[in-house]
Amino acid sequence: MNVLTDSLLTTYPDKKYLTFKVDSLCQIAERIELDFPFTDSDIDQQLKERIGTFTSEEKANWEKRNWLEFKIINGEKRYFSRAVTNLDLIQRFHNQRAQRDSLEAGDQEMIYRKQHTQSIIKASVNSPEPVLPVNMTINYIITVDPDAVPAGEIVRCWLPFPKENHPRQQNVRLLSASPGNFIIAPDSAIHRTIYMESKAEKGLPLIFNVSFSYQSSGQYFDPALIRNFQYDTTSELYREYTSEQVPHISFTENVKHLADSITGSENQPFEIVRKIYSWFTGNIPWSGAQEYSIMPDIPEYVIKNRRGDCGMQTFLFMSMLRYKGIPVKWQSGWKVPPDAKNLHDWCEVYFE
Repeated sequence: MNVLTDSLLTTYPDKKYLTFKVDSLCQIAERIELDFPFTDSDIDQQLKERIGTFTSEEKANWEKRNWLEFKIINGEKRYFSRAVTNLDLIQRFHNQRAQRDSLEAGDQEMIYRKQHTQSIIKASVNSPEPVLPVNMTINYIITVDPDAVPAGEIVRCWLPFPKENHPRQQNVRLLSASPGNFIIAPDSAIHRTIYMESKAEKGLPLIFNVSFSYQSSGQYFDPALIRNFQYDTTSELYREYTSEQVPHISFTENVKHLADSITGSENQPFEIVRKIYSWFTGNIPWSGAQEYSIMPDIPEYVIKNRRGDCGMQTFLFMSMLRYKGIPVKWQSGWKVPPDAKNLHDWCEVYFE
């Protein structure tokens, strides 16, 4: 792939945009192959282990519905890395809803989530201000294997660093960082990071690490207290957060048709949000996602396949709300229940 981009750069030195585009497409092609690693025999073995016995007709039907996801790559059928686990999740959602709900009811993390949510609601009875602060300490470490980068080359590393201008996130403190020649982005940065760099040495790993702490709080807004005042549709903020941001926040015909079919004649912002959110909970199961960088239009994928992870569902949700004139912005971060950690994407809706 590098030979191709190098050749283009040599042949068309004044058209670097072409080289960048081709390089991007080559990278996408490589990542698609990584995301779809399994052959027919691989997937049959996984199906037997996870699903049990199945017929060729059942398998063909799963593939026809794209419940068992595959692509033809270089003339060969290759299955998504999470094809079988996703099939299991999709079938449980559509065909075994009661059994799935019963299992979730006894899941310790789900029990904790519900208890935690109830405690935040209870603490917010008199005010929507942040409540129940928790002190967090975060340690990030990235290790670059020995000789993964040629000796003498500079390796640049950006790691997340918390923003300080949000009422739910306070008392941010840097505890340590290595290498020491770091730069912390200003709080105004959309994606705040700490930047470090180091020179690769032959036979040695490169280690980047940062440790910081902050105070995180919960927040609850009682729906009964939300009033539907008119938005100032002329303001810059309103226009920014009701606009498209292609490719993944877009007002395609499918997005518009779906939003209109769910909301009907409803014109109150809160009720529009409630109706669309309820549609998601009843129709779109969570499933493991392909790498976002290889998906050309995430909302269209969710509409077509009727599934997606938290971020994929959020992109479609945001697209529909913005199309309906409701300001909404992306949110992403860690969820850290006791003795566990994971990533989560969601969005923040604004009511006047």
